Amino acid sequence: MNIQMVDVKSQFDKISDEVMAGIREVIDTTSFINGPAVKTFASRLEEYLGVKKVVPCANGTDALQIALMALGLKHGDEVIVPAFTYVATAEVIALLGLKPKMVDVDPHTFNLTAEILEEAITPMTKAVVPVHLYGQCSDMEAIMDVAKQHHLYVIEDTAQAIGADYTFYDGTKVKSGAIGHIGTTSFYPSKNLGAYGDGGAIYTNDEELGKQLYMIANHGQSVKYVHDVIGCNSRLDSIQAAVLNVKLKYLDNYAKARQDVAAKYDEAFKNIDGITPPFRSVKSTHVFHQYTLKVAGGKRDHLKEYLDKNGIPTMIYYPIPLYRQKAFAPFADGVVALPVTEQLCKEVISLPIHTEMKGEELEYIIDKITKYYH
Repeated sequence: MNIQMVDVKSQFDKISDEVMAGIREVIDTTSFINGPAVKTFASRLEEYLGVKKVVPCANGTDALQIALMALGLKHGDEVIVPAFTYVATAEVIALLGLKPKMVDVDPHTFNLTAEILEEAITPMTKAVVPVHLYGQCSDMEAIMDVAKQHHLYVIEDTAQAIGADYTFYDGTKVKSGAIGHIGTTSFYPSKNLGAYGDGGAIYTNDEELGKQLYMIANHGQSVKYVHDVIGCNSRLDSIQAAVLNVKLKYLDNYAKARQDVAAKYDEAFKNIDGITPPFRSVKSTHVFHQYTLKVAGGKRDHLKEYLDKNGIPTMIYYPIPLYRQKAFAPFADGVVALPVTEQLCKEVISLPIHTEMKGEELEYIIDKITKYYH
């Protein structure tokens, strides 16, 4: 069996005619930069997310950087960010001369909470970046309440949770990334909505912010050769937009396929002492960009080695807290350890999960893990 963490090729085989037709149209029209495919994708994503403005860009890291640039923050301002996340979330904060303030996460959802946020706020805090890790939303209603009280901007990093639904207390459902002041995402090929190269997007319901985001992503210009602000050059390639136009139609189906796999894993592992399946928030659907177990008793690395020997790929997202990375030492502020982050870095392991998983592959993985514990 050739088990893969993500099977992009088999997914492509099912939609290849549509994808190749879209790519051919881009090539035939030679509209390679900001062509009709990009504009169509932005419009369709606006409709899907329920937001007023989507600005496609070159990648998810650029999306985060452009979002921060649009807020008018000043050198040294603090931006609160989880310590248990991919480096890009904090990297762009430091790159812009701002201060990433790294905080702990909830032990169940692995996400930032309103309580953790409120404890971390200082007079220098100007923004917060909740990361919707592994596929489900942070508790955005409570986070937005705290942000409003303290006049903070909220940038949602939804690179792993595009398509997830967050439910407010009154029953209103809103897509991830459409709740904060700005949402950002990545279209890296392995993402739930993945291109066949790099890509990203920024979105907002604030029309003025939308204009600012668009200008910054396009050299600071709203009209060609008229530059109102200092910007950058970050564009979604038209060929990638053509791919995404096709895949967006199937995004909810892709999420359902991942959820089906996760449900089978859950049932198989629920009574195994020593591993904890992913927690489900009652306020957010889980689109399972990753299916991540917690492995107790110091056995995580041994389990990974065992699965590798049996032809089962796994990944550890993430093995080192941000504040233990050499690059972020200047921002650690004497932080010795954040207990939940430290525990997760030692215990988490992600299993194969994707839209094309075969029943026999799933049964094989479950069988090997079950035998390991029995």
